[in-house]
Amino acid sequence: MDFRQVDVFSSEPLRGNPVAVVHGADALTDDQMAAFARWTNLSETTFLLEPTDPAADYRLRIWTPGGELPFAGHPTLGSAHAWLEAGGVPAGTDLVQECGAGLVTIRRGDTLAFAAPPLTRSGPVDAADVVRICAALRLPEAAVVETTWIDNGPGWVGVLLADAAAVLALEPDWAAFGDLKIGVVGPYADGPLAVEVRAFCPGYGMPEDPVTGSLNAGIGQWLAGGRLPSSYVASQGTALQRVGRVHVELVDGDVWVGGETRTTVAGTVDL
Repeated sequence: MDFRQVDVFSSEPLRGNPVAVVHGADALTDDQMAAFARWTNLSETTFLLEPTDPAADYRLRIWTPGGELPFAGHPTLGSAHAWLEAGGVPAGTDLVQECGAGLVTIRRGDTLAFAAPPLTRSGPVDAADVVRICAALRLPEAAVVETTWIDNGPGWVGVLLADAAAVLALEPDWAAFGDLKIGVVGPYADGPLAVEVRAFCPGYGMPEDPVTGSLNAGIGQWLAGGRLPSSYVASQGTALQRVGRVHVELVDGDVWVGGETRTTVAGTVDL
C-alpha cells in the first residue's frame, strides 16, 4: 500500500506535527490499523478508504497509539494533502472528508483549512473537574482565568491562563490526569502570534501533542471574535522544539483552521 508521512502546521521542515497516512486501506482490519498506529508511535496515524457517504470524496479513520478518534485536526489536513498529492480529485471546489464525526469540509487555497465540526460537549466545567485539572497542571485555581468544555471528538477541556509565559512554564503531573485531555491557551501581549497553545493527552499514548488542529478548532469556537480577534495565528509546539503555526479564522459563524502541509516521507508499507 502507498504511504506518506506529512508534516502539518509548520513552514519549517520537520518542525510541525507529522501524521502517517496509509492509502487504499479498505481491506485492513481494526487490529491491523491499531497495530500500525502503535508501531509508528506518532500522535496520529490515518487510513484513507472509499467513502460510504455519496457526499464525501474519501473516508478517513484516525488512530492514536491508544485507540481510534472520531476526529482530529492535523490528521485531517495531512491526509487531505496526501490524498490530493496521490491524484485525488474532489467532486467540488472543496474537499469533503467522511470520518467518525461526520462530514468535514476542507477548503483549498494557499494552504488547506478545515471547517471546525460542531462541539459534542461545551459549556462550564464543574468544580470537581476544575480541581482535577489544576492538580494535573500543578496550578493553583487562582491562576486559571477561565475553563470550558470544547470537545469536538477527542475530549478536550479548555483552560485559559493569563499569558503565554504561564502556558510555556507548565510542568504537568501526568499521574494526576486520569482520562482528562487538557488544552491550555494563553495570550501574547503583542507581535504576530496571538496565543501559545499546549495539548496534554497522556491517555492517548502521547503526553503532549506537538500541534493540534482539533484543539485549536475548539479554542477558536470558544475565543475567536471575543477574547481573541476573528482572525489570528496560534503558536504551538514551542515546549517541544517545534514551530507550529495554526491559522484560525471566524467567518460567518464558522471557524476555519488551517496551516502548512508537506510530505516528508513517501513510499510503500507492507501490513
